Amino acid sequence: MAAAGAVIFDCDGVLVDSERLMNREFSAMLNEIGLPYSAEETTRRFMGRSMKSCMQIVEAELGRPAPDDFLQVLDRRAYAVFERDLVAVEGVEAVLDLLDRARTPYAVASSGSHEKMRKTLGITGLLPRLEGRITSATEVAHGKPAPDVFLLAAERLAVPPGNCIVIEDSLLGIEAALAAGMQVIGYPAMVGAADMIAAGATHVASTMAAVQELLAAK
Repeated sequence: MAAAGAVIFDCDGVLVDSERLMNREFSAMLNEIGLPYSAEETTRRFMGRSMKSCMQIVEAELGRPAPDDFLQVLDRRAYAVFERDLVAVEGVEAVLDLLDRARTPYAVASSGSHEKMRKTLGITGLLPRLEGRITSATEVAHGKPAPDVFLLAAERLAVPPGNCIVIEDSLLGIEAALAAGMQVIGYPAMVGAADMIAAGATHVASTMAAVQELLAAK
């Protein structure tokens, strides 16, 4: 792996341990409207996608529009769980400390909305460190697996895409980062390491301590 000119983090599952919590609530609500998905199936089908893309799939499978307030209710339920249970991913602050000491620029590029990221990063205490460095798929034409959100984050950092390293926990995110011409460290919290390697991840690190070692070695 070449030295990083900048590091771009996915948010859910990489900075904050929200992926499991959100998927649990999403799965429950899909069941309530007639799609009997388990939490595991919800993760497999939707992890890494923008909510707009998720709802297009949901409505196609339902054969009808979802309830008008579906997303508002999902956010309300998820945010209540976040307030109670959400924590930062273990060791991620040490990775940010390393980048700060090395004066390596970093940013966030996520399929989530700015509102959701500000909520989750705020709850976990990470928002002050990432204020002004957040890019959402809601700002670009195409969400992951398209490269758009990563390319916009790199443009804002003023670092060429080929000099960026992405840390991702989803296969769609790995695909998007590779399409952007970036290197990828897969973080297999909910996706198998073998699947990440098969998807083209440059490296796979199962802990943030391992991520830190990879970045420190460059």
